[in-house]
Amino acid sequence: QVQLVESGGRLVQAGGSLRLSCAASGRTFNWYTMGWFRQAPGKEREFVAVINWSTAYTYYADSVKGRFTISRDNAKNTVYLQMNSLKPEDTAVYYCAADSRASYSSDFAKYDYWGQGTQVTVSS
Repeated sequence: QVQLVESGGRLVQAGGSLRLSCAASGRTFNWYTMGWFRQAPGKEREFVAVINWSTAYTYYADSVKGRFTISRDNAKNTVYLQMNSLKPEDTAVYYCAADSRASYSSDFAKYDYWGQGTQVTVSS
């Protein structure tokens, strides 16, 4: 019953910034854990960031710590990923996901709902 739609991905130069959005619709609840994952060509899904929807507590993968920020707007039912100082290795399809059990986990298997992804390409 939950639908997630990512947007904001595009081509950007190294060192630049992007903000991705994930709009949630359908039956959503404010205790859900919301996360961002990414998948580069030929690689497995990789954890990026997670936020507790109601408390806004967050944590990040080491590869993006200090550069990326996850946040949410409860009124708009939207989660964001602000990406600064982008590197070519950040190139991937970025997915948002929701965990109805609020596991607050970096494990993609814990998440119930997934968006379709948005492509981010960082040129060198």
